[in-house]
Amino acid sequence: MNFPEFIVIVAAIMALNPLAMDMMLPALPDIGAAFHVDSANRLQLVLSAFLLGFGVGQIIIGPLSDRYGRRPVLLGGMIVYSIASALAIIAPSFETLLLARVLQGLSTSATRVIATSVVRDCYVGRRMASVMSLAQMVFISVPVLAPSFGQAVLIATGQWHGVFVVLLLYGIVALVWTGLRLPETLAEDKRTSLAIADVLGYYRQTITNRQTFGYALACGAINATMFAYVFSAQQVFTEVYHLGVYFPLAFAAIAIGVAVAGFLNSRIVGRVGMRVISHAALVGYTAVSIVMALAARADMLPLPIYMALATCTMFAFGLMFANFTALAMEPQGHIAGTASSLFGALTVLMGIAIGYLIGQAYNGTIVPLATGFFLCSIGALIIVFVTERGKMFQPHNKPVP
Repeated sequence: MNFPEFIVIVAAIMALNPLAMDMMLPALPDIGAAFHVDSANRLQLVLSAFLLGFGVGQIIIGPLSDRYGRRPVLLGGMIVYSIASALAIIAPSFETLLLARVLQGLSTSATRVIATSVVRDCYVGRRMASVMSLAQMVFISVPVLAPSFGQAVLIATGQWHGVFVVLLLYGIVALVWTGLRLPETLAEDKRTSLAIADVLGYYRQTITNRQTFGYALACGAINATMFAYVFSAQQVFTEVYHLGVYFPLAFAAIAIGVAVAGFLNSRIVGRVGMRVISHAALVGYTAVSIVMALAARADMLPLPIYMALATCTMFAFGLMFANFTALAMEPQGHIAGTASSLFGALTVLMGIAIGYLIGQAYNGTIVPLATGFFLCSIGALIIVFVTERGKMFQPHNKPVP
């Protein structure tokens, strides 16, 4: 496999998660009508149930992939993803749909963890950050376009079931492509034990590493703002800004900032360094969040200004997340799968818990969302500062053999 195909296939695997997440947004009102769900806030369960499965699943996927290899666990997860999509299509009740969403989340935990592990198997340090940024730039087009794609599917099919049909077809295509082209990247002599004592030991090694644990907490805080944004997006754009069916276009326009940041980061991280870029981005993220919170409370946040500020936060997020992930994974090459799973579980579950609370606080204004951005960014800034013991903007990273 050549390098461009490696990047694209990793991105395609990772994209299973955001595709299943964001295509739902335009379909939420139709799902609510079909299952007689009156509360728009309760409809957020379609999203949070998926993310709950995604977060919990990562805890077990890493040890399994470190023991049995990346391919069998990845392919098994993609098969479950297809089954879950089929279950959602025939779901007779809202509770069954939520079960299907949990299973989708569980299965995409395999794709996310193993995609990160595969990159860590093959690269370290700044090169890993560069590869992660390229993959992020490719797969970010999915959440950028997914709501618009979901809206097009709704128009073409006239029903929300069509969204899950598309997810099923994509899952099958990704499964076949991965099965045919992606090699095993974990050598036999590097596989670890599944004994409970050993797995707990690997988890202990992960959470007791200051760099890994600190950046995991920082990612969790930043993830919370992204989840809150996604949970609230349909309500904010349709109720606060009255965009109606055009809200996917605004959603896509804002998300472009992440793609631009991913491309930029892949080009400069080798020269500038992960810490310099991600720490500067975090400071900028915090500054923009403060401006957004103040403007929201003063009722001075019209759509153009909100979109400009939100795009800036997305750009900063794109510069932070790949570098934070690489920094967290850098010391964990010997247990990449387990470390990636615990890192992913911690960042997602922390993000869901806080993001869900922010989303549920929606009151017809943008104030709860803007306040959540402010508090989470301040928290992430403090965590990173403590993790680095004040040595922010460090220009060099020690390579890991």
